[in-house]
Amino acid sequence: MLFKEIGETIKSFDDNQIPEERKAILQSLIDYIQSKNDKNEDVNLNFICTHNSRRSHLSQVWAQAMAHHFQLKNVFCYSGGTGATAVFPMVVETLKGNGFNIESLSEGKNPVYSMKYAENAHPVVCFSKTFDGIFNTKSNFAAIMTCSQADEGCPFISGAEKRVPLTYDDPKAFDNTPQQAEKYQERSVQIATELHYVFSQIKK
Repeated sequence: MLFKEIGETIKSFDDNQIPEERKAILQSLIDYIQSKNDKNEDVNLNFICTHNSRRSHLSQVWAQAMAHHFQLKNVFCYSGGTGATAVFPMVVETLKGNGFNIESLSEGKNPVYSMKYAENAHPVVCFSKTFDGIFNTKSNFAAIMTCSQADEGCPFISGAEKRVPLTYDDPKAFDNTPQQAEKYQERSVQIATELHYVFSQIKK
């Protein structure tokens, strides 16, 4: 079971607020997960963004939590970038505010975080890496492009079985402004709501 605060956050989501054009894009991801699940195969999802610092991490962490929420045990979520930088601190603060239990495993230019969403589940280990880095799966995965720059800049993702252009506006545009926390929360909720819809559609 998810931590109570995360569960309360999820209860506030309204899948009906997702525009039909977004649902059409999400259907491609639903079909991929359903196909894998029907064959009892692992579902490997790699969320890719340019710097692997914001949107791709929000997507990875929420996707793993949603898979747990809907009791899909064969889902493994990854994230990566076209380059490696660092998880942006506001992403960590936003997920903490949504109820995730987060611990810093290492510091430095590219910190490593443990992000737990349930008492008896493995945490998501988050740090910035390239999408083809050694920490990520190398084949039989869906490449989910969370930013238009990565989608345009990476015409070919080696090992990907499917490519889904699920792009989001970058909350970075509001860094160091009074709206920063609000906009990161807004993006987190958008990503989480859409992933909630995706996993709610999977038939076991």
